[in-house]
Amino acid sequence: MLDVDIQKKLEFFELDIKFTVGNGLLAIQGMSGSGKTTILNCISGIKTADKGHIRLNNRIFFSSNDNINMKIKDRNVGYVFQNYALFPHMTVRENILFGVNKKYTDYEKELSYISDMMKIRHLMDKYPSEISGGEKQRVAFARAMIIRPDILLLDEPFSALDEDLKEDIYKDLLNIKKSQNIPIILITHNKNEAKILADKIIYIHNGKIKA
Repeated sequence: MLDVDIQKKLEFFELDIKFTVGNGLLAIQGMSGSGKTTILNCISGIKTADKGHIRLNNRIFFSSNDNINMKIKDRNVGYVFQNYALFPHMTVRENILFGVNKKYTDYEKELSYISDMMKIRHLMDKYPSEISGGEKQRVAFARAMIIRPDILLLDEPFSALDEDLKEDIYKDLLNIKKSQNIPIILITHNKNEAKILADKIIYIHNGKIKA
């Protein structure tokens, strides 16, 4: 269970958000600039809330009362960014394994499992410039999943894809949701996408949840 109750002063308004999400997919919708990505960044540790708390199961990511702000690397968060954030000078294999602790003896087995699940085994030696948008998306998901995250954050990951490609990626995400049994938060402007994928939908306006 993810429990978020945070406040953070932004340029034009204050983010004041409170929600929980269990093992399933929560979709967050709202206008651009309403604070959606800031929520994900606070959960991941990229940004820090001013007040409140963020808890995942029995772990405290952030608590202003207890002066706790867990390091990013210790949160074990999988994050798929809107632009995929793949390193152009690295192969697909190197991108997926970036940040993986090589002392973890089973990482090759995990790479094999993830590459099969995401249907990208044949791309391991290619560079991002040599693969399609849909393939880049799958690589980004593989990189987020190989660490066996305790939570998966998705910031408009499908916005640049053609409609026919989206259908396949939707199936991939539904398979991830079913097999991994973790909280997943998806930011999307696509109402149909949210209905297909989400167990729960919330709407954000100027930093606050609206019914």
